[in-house]
Amino acid sequence: MRFWQIILTVFAMLTSISVSAQSVEISAIYVDDNGVETETRSDFGGQAPLSVSFRANPTDMEGLNPTYEWHFRIEGESKDMMVRYEENTDYTFTKAGKTYITLYANLGNEERDSSRICVTISESKLLMPNAFSPNEDGHNDIYKAKEYQSIVEFHAYIYNRWGQKLYDWTNPAEGWDGTHNGKPVKEGVYFVVVKARGADGIIYNIRKDVNLLRGFTQSEN
Repeated sequence: MRFWQIILTVFAMLTSISVSAQSVEISAIYVDDNGVETETRSDFGGQAPLSVSFRANPTDMEGLNPTYEWHFRIEGESKDMMVRYEENTDYTFTKAGKTYITLYANLGNEERDSSRICVTISESKLLMPNAFSPNEDGHNDIYKAKEYQSIVEFHAYIYNRWGQKLYDWTNPAEGWDGTHNGKPVKEGVYFVVVKARGADGIIYNIRKDVNLLRGFTQSEN
């Protein structure tokens, strides 16, 4: 699962020298899952499941008592799917499509401002290979998903020719190393069954042969 942090900095500014009126402005920065800040922007994209921490990050608020509203709305919907009243909030995106998140900041003096960002979750994809070579040469040693994105549920099973389950796993980033009970299995044909669900609602039921090739090595150019 990927993790992001989106910081929308809320700061108050003096709108008139003659009166102490305050207004609020909002800007946003994005911090990726490596903790690296990138340029300010309002559109973000990724694959599910995607956990995002939204931070109001108030500054220059001395003497003020701001309140916050986070409004989450799916593209095409007329009503918010969720509203949260807190300075910071976390949410995990598990469905494909666009979600608009609007932060409203209120200073208690009828001054109110908002900033909207969009998080787009990609459609799902899942491809499983038909062979691997667990010979410890550093190439294709693990049988796992060849390509995947926005997979929110996943369970894979490996069987031998007699229908005995040898291994199973629930993380598409992981896989089978060609062993059973700690010992390498023989070279040959095995069978994989994958049951998965994408963020776009697509159900995957994959059943296919898996060729385990121990004598194969990949040459380096």
